Amino acid sequence: MPRIALVTCRPGPQVSVDRDLPVLVRALADAGATASAEVWDDDGVDWASFDLAVIRSTWDYSWRADEFTAWAEECGKLTRLANPASVVRWNTDKRYLGELAEAGVPTVPTRYTAPGAAVDLPDGHEYVVKPTSGAGARFAARYTPDEHAVAVRQVERMHAEGFTAMVQPYVRSVDTAGERALQFFGGRLLHAGRKGAVLTPGTPYDERKVAHPGLERWTPTAAEVAVAERALAAVPDAPELLYARVDLVDGDDGRPRVMELELVEPNLFLWLHERSVPRVVEAVLDAAR
Repeated sequence: MPRIALVTCRPGPQVSVDRDLPVLVRALADAGATASAEVWDDDGVDWASFDLAVIRSTWDYSWRADEFTAWAEECGKLTRLANPASVVRWNTDKRYLGELAEAGVPTVPTRYTAPGAAVDLPDGHEYVVKPTSGAGARFAARYTPDEHAVAVRQVERMHAEGFTAMVQPYVRSVDTAGERALQFFGGRLLHAGRKGAVLTPGTPYDERKVAHPGLERWTPTAAEVAVAERALAAVPDAPELLYARVDLVDGDDGRPRVMELELVEPNLFLWLHERSVPRVVEAVLDAAR
């Protein structure tokens, strides 16, 4: 009987509730495993007592990325961690988008401004500013060229807090076609969803956003699946991935591009895709064995 930890975080005002967590704990128990939800920074947890630790909703990690990656390294020495610490380290810094682009994966064009560097923002089109380590649209905002001064203040605050800023053109297709999230589990496409625009004009960067507005089921196109699979194939240690979410938008040419790759703690939205629960349980049990 495998012992499985589903890794989460402490509840708080800035942390969403993981609706899938009790469902997975119960489903794994029904399948014969001993499963429990464990908080990643709880010093009382004996990670070595588990056969597998699956990172699920550690949604406070972006505030403490260095501490979180250090925990992942240590936990990975004590038990099998999914996804592994090497993937966690790579994926918690969104500069991975540059590596995907270099590997030929269609991505949203991105440039980076580290603390201490001059702030260089677009002056001919709408754009988005967000941190390279972030979740739930935290510290993310959408700007027009006329809002240059406000955007500069955001970048300066991010730099003061040690964040590297990333700047992307605002992908206007999000307003009409939305953003698609393709979920993979156990190396296979699990299900997909589509959501509306998260960043609305004029919303302050430090205001809490609705991370998944208008979420609905989605049947991905062949082109979307192909781009998602190319992105996953380019991940270091790709064979070790237990789960992944690939967020896609349409570029100006109408073709899908990777907006983000979620390999650490993606929301699975099992409450919207209840039929996916048995497949997730099967893959987790296989990994635990």
